[in-house]
Amino acid sequence: MDNSTTLVLDATGKTGRRVAARLRLRGTPVPAASRSSRTPFDWTDLAGWDRALRGIATVCIVPPTVPGPVHDFVTRAEAAGVQRLVLLSGHGADTWGDSAFGLDMRSAEDAVRGSALEWTVLRPSNFDQNFDEDLFHAPLGAGELAHPSGAVPEPFVDLEDVADVAAAVLTEPGCHAGRIYELTGARALTFAEAVELISRASGQPITYKQISPAEYTATLLDQGWSQDDAHHLTEMFVMMERGVIAGTADGVATVLGRAPRSFEDYVVRAAAAGAWRR
Repeated sequence: MDNSTTLVLDATGKTGRRVAARLRLRGTPVPAASRSSRTPFDWTDLAGWDRALRGIATVCIVPPTVPGPVHDFVTRAEAAGVQRLVLLSGHGADTWGDSAFGLDMRSAEDAVRGSALEWTVLRPSNFDQNFDEDLFHAPLGAGELAHPSGAVPEPFVDLEDVADVAAAVLTEPGCHAGRIYELTGARALTFAEAVELISRASGQPITYKQISPAEYTATLLDQGWSQDDAHHLTEMFVMMERGVIAGTADGVATVLGRAPRSFEDYVVRAAAAGAWRR
């Protein structure tokens, strides 16, 4: 096991906090970094990057929505003596076309893969936990999830699996150098199928409805999203509707030596915790 100090960016986020906890269990020193943590980190504060990178051997990068800073960050990481980078990207990022969404993620990947450091890229699909911790939670609680993805399936992955993979990669230097791991669940589900499973497990009447990209963007704007962020998110669903990232991959099994957790297992856990209780 490698006990070198590892910096986890966005350590209070849904991914970073899980990764940091696993690393600490393995005995790895982790000065978790976020705007509110003991190790302050803000993508807009370049001076703060150097302080956060002092004495760091490995960095787990959760990129910002604006890609440019990742290139500058990698340059500073190299200068600070960092040895390894692990980037959280997105499933099938090289198939996303020339949308702003795809260009942003590929820019972050290019920054890491073009560095002189040992690197690994993790490409997870949409998280199961988006249904109870993030974007889809409030609509499900209101009884209807509506967006443009339609009947094209998505191989949702459990964030616990993503964190397990990240912790393994971060603590096994040399074993994953130059690798790109596509992380998905074992099977793909349509959003209608996923919502039906959630409805059954929670005992709540919840439905899925496909709406047009324009309708979805308008809904986000009504909810207070900025024009750029609303367009960015709508682009993601339009891309999903094309089916370019609907396939499953074996990254979880390759790294962990076991099958991914099932969506049903996630739903049972979340429903038992009262995720969609009204």
